[in-house]
Amino acid sequence: MSGTLYFVPTPIGNLEDMTFRAVNVLNEVDYILCEDTRTSGILLKHYDISKPTKSYHLHNEHAATEKVIQDLKNGQNIAIITDAGTPGISDPGYLLAKGCADENIEMICLPGATAFVPALVVSGLPNHDFYFAGFLPQKKGRQTKLKQLAEEKKTIILYESPHKINTTLEQIREFFGEETRVSLSREISKKFEETKRGTISELIEFSKSKTLKGEIVLVINNSV
Repeated sequence: MSGTLYFVPTPIGNLEDMTFRAVNVLNEVDYILCEDTRTSGILLKHYDISKPTKSYHLHNEHAATEKVIQDLKNGQNIAIITDAGTPGISDPGYLLAKGCADENIEMICLPGATAFVPALVVSGLPNHDFYFAGFLPQKKGRQTKLKQLAEEKKTIILYESPHKINTTLEQIREFFGEETRVSLSREISKKFEETKRGTISELIEFSKSKTLKGEIVLVINNSV
């Protein structure tokens, strides 16, 4: 009988965001797949979890997936975690989920931390119909993607890194218009959590006035 693959969300900031169920699952599986075993080691040590860990990240997931699928077929129960948040959401996990679906292996995803939901809720922008786009392409296809998103009459959610945020905000103004309202959230669940709301021009001024740190979530009002 095949084992079960568990997708276990981990805190995106505050370690207290870990759920009791997540800790229990990690204590019960045969081993844990980690995006970075060193980063995950800090979390696992904090919760006295001593299960074996194996690396599973964007650079080895194609090669590693086949071995994990075989272990699941052999009856092992396995958890996958990432450095922060829910596996598979702009993080490794999709290939493994697809492999398990193809092989009819049971998968369970625990509810838990993910950055875009808190950012959407506190944005004050329409949240009944939204488009989660994750990270934009770094170079090729970036403008094409922005043009596509500008035609989506929904609230748009993007992830962005601090070193790209000024460029991205300028591009949003170019493709969505100067009066577009945007909410910028960063350091969600951490000590310096901050959300700034306003027109895209106001957000550009805010971003250029200080050095933003931490992963950033942009919520763009493009709904009808």
